[in-house]
Amino acid sequence: MGLIVRSSAIHAAGCYTTAPVRKGERIAEYSGRRISKEEADVLYTDYPVTYLFGLGDGTIVIDGFCTAMFINHSCEGNCETSEDDNGRVWITALRDIPADAEITYDYCLYEGGDDPCTCYCGALTCRGTMYSATEVKRRKTLARSEARKAAKKKRTDRKAVKTKSTRATKL
Repeated sequence: MGLIVRSSAIHAAGCYTTAPVRKGERIAEYSGRRISKEEADVLYTDYPVTYLFGLGDGTIVIDGFCTAMFINHSCEGNCETSEDDNGRVWITALRDIPADAEITYDYCLYEGGDDPCTCYCGALTCRGTMYSATEVKRRKTLARSEARKAAKKKRTDRKAVKTKSTRATKL
């Protein structure tokens, strides 16, 4: 089996297989130098595109430099990633994939600040973002909590203003 990189309808360049792939078959290894998340943050502060892959708890990342870095995200990916006992990351087929198909997996992002990490996969179940379902839920909960705090502060501020003006008229 071979892989090629070419234009993708999902995003810029994508990775395609040149031969059929069977379910469970390893397609590629995500490789590159391993650096700390802090080092990656410094290196890529002003870069709009990165090829970082978080390992384990995310404190170490692979700074991708391989064919696998061109594998695009899809909410309904045809592959998944796994980290073996030696810390190597493999992209493995979730189902049979025909020759000439784009290889994709769900990135399940869990960090990105205010970046919406918009998804363009076009899947029927597309989340609209490359963040994991868990991260989407966490962000919605956080947004609701912040909205409640803001509304409470606004009510408190209005009461303070009303109280102040009431006192001023009584004087």
